[in-house]
Amino acid sequence: MNRRGKLYFRYGTMGSAKTALLLTTAYNLEERGMKHVCLKPVVDTRENNNVIRSRIGIERPCMWIYGDTDLYRLAQQLFEENMAVIDWFLIDEAQFLTEAQVDQLSRVVDDFGSNVICYGLRTDFRSRLFEGSRRLFEIADTIDEIKSTCTCGRKTIVNARIDANGDFADSGQQVEIGGNDRYISVCRKCWRNKRIEQASRSALPFPDINSRQ
Repeated sequence: MNRRGKLYFRYGTMGSAKTALLLTTAYNLEERGMKHVCLKPVVDTRENNNVIRSRIGIERPCMWIYGDTDLYRLAQQLFEENMAVIDWFLIDEAQFLTEAQVDQLSRVVDDFGSNVICYGLRTDFRSRLFEGSRRLFEIADTIDEIKSTCTCGRKTIVNARIDANGDFADSGQQVEIGGNDRYISVCRKCWRNKRIEQASRSALPFPDINSRQ
């Protein structure tokens, strides 16, 4: 096959307009008459319908990716239904893909010449790589960072999980779906300083009421 596709990984912190870029790309492909499919892992349960929705209000229908979905086989089925190869696959929340699913996407690129663009987070609230993101860093043809700015002016790096008091969480499940009420994107320095401040606060001794006169 002469078609030459690429596997792209476009990553950024929460609030960096990753989903808006995906939806804009889908619109441009549609305008140019290029066959494309939008997908996202079903673990993102914020939407009841099969849609990809941006915080700015735009949305588009999509297909669910389940934990046991074979994306290579799914692509083959779509090719048969459309009687043609799909030019582009656009995947939201790609950090939730399994390593095997990322490998399946790479086979779609190599065997069929389709282009696959994965949009997602690099790391979790503890600054650890997600499984899907790690594999994309390892094998993607093109890796692009979608940058956003911390309140201090530096580039955001960490997707900090916050509690009801606004403190940064340092334990818990890696996957916990939430929006601005649960996460805030910050630079590495602000993340570190906040954690130091929290540790210092918790280490303060309780006053000795018996010493009071």
